[in-house]
Amino acid sequence: MKQSDALSQVYLFRELTPGEMDTLISIAQEKMVKKDEMIFKEGDIGDAFYLIVSGSVRISTIVPGVGEEALAVLKEGEYFGEMALIDDAPRSASAIANEDVILLLIEKKQFRKLLAQETGMAYKLLWVFTKTLSARLRKTDEQLKGIFSIAKTF
Repeated sequence: MKQSDALSQVYLFRELTPGEMDTLISIAQEKMVKKDEMIFKEGDIGDAFYLIVSGSVRISTIVPGVGEEALAVLKEGEYFGEMALIDDAPRSASAIANEDVILLLIEKKQFRKLLAQETGMAYKLLWVFTKTLSARLRKTDEQLKGIFSIAKTF
């Protein structure tokens, strides 16, 4: 999968023009990670966004007394770590190569520099981030309502 094709599939970048996509690709780097190698660890400071070009990545957390709990297995064309581009909070989960994987990564420092230089592009990207975060918050609210309704029956 070509970098431009891979990035154009990402929901966060779907509003970008071909020229803006080329600008984004210019700050992206390719990284190969071997199976079972840690991409980042829960609690690390987030410094990059990742897009899976090939292979798969396991997103997991450590549950005390239980061990690793896989939250998701992401495949080609899917992305993770996007929150690192916006905030400075620690990673909420670990990312581990589920098989040999090729990633496209965009470092936070480069991304923020790009946003400062390209205000039109920044507006588009930040608007999509806002919609994404809003949708996630609504989903979390629904999940919490479900948990509380189940808890009331005990």
